[in-house]
Amino acid sequence: MSNTLAPWLLPDGYGRPALAALLREGTVVTEAGRFAVRRSASRRARRRTPVAARAAARRAEPVLLIPGFLAGDWTLTAMAGELRARGFRTYRSRIHANIGCTLGSALALEARLEQIAERRDARVQIVGHSLGGMIARGLAVRRPDLVAGIVTMGSPMRAPAAHHALLTRGVRVLNRLSDAGVPGLMSADCVAGECAHLSFTESQERLRADVAMTNLYSKRDGIVDWRACIDPDGTAVEVRASHVGMALDPRVIDAVTTALLGRSAAYDAPLAVVDTA
Repeated sequence: MSNTLAPWLLPDGYGRPALAALLREGTVVTEAGRFAVRRSASRRARRRTPVAARAAARRAEPVLLIPGFLAGDWTLTAMAGELRARGFRTYRSRIHANIGCTLGSALALEARLEQIAERRDARVQIVGHSLGGMIARGLAVRRPDLVAGIVTMGSPMRAPAAHHALLTRGVRVLNRLSDAGVPGLMSADCVAGECAHLSFTESQERLRADVAMTNLYSKRDGIVDWRACIDPDGTAVEVRASHVGMALDPRVIDAVTTALLGRSAAYDAPLAVVDTA
């Protein structure tokens, strides 16, 4: 493994996906098409529904969505729209590109959580994709008074370095730019120093009993080792999707909805493994 990342970020038992695994990410085209078909059907159904019956019942807890590495809020626009249509109050992370220090991002998101919780007078549920889920895990440990539950999608919390070598190259580029003086980028300390150690340690701590966690993972993930996405404190739910496609596949959105409803104080629905074959 490249020395760009600290060796303890890849514990024994986990590995980095092979180069050929990246080919599985090509199914994102199919997943995008599946989303387009679902949305079209939903719009037709909505037009046939009387206006007075269109409004979905509002859920009790707000939902914050956090994008993955190199991504921004725009990558979760499709999911946010679907969740709003189902009655959830969704909020953006205000991350334009998730390329900065993880601890710095966590601090900014903590302030965002405080703002949302105060506005809605309720603890917040968090949905995080990839790195976003790892950040959500740390926030849930640090501020259980603000976080009601989290849903992670393809987030290798148990082994943050168990990802494709292509991502490591991206990290290396950010480190070099940071060393050159470009502000706001992930530095070497964020992936191999004290900053990385603090982030990793926090993400391994036990969650408070009243903070629910669901871990969505896919054995078709071409970016991260799916085994690293299963946390002993959470409920593991397998889906069939590419890593990138988790953000828009309607079957994954259904799984996210089920997880959120399982925690919602207003809607007590049991959480079951979702078959997306």
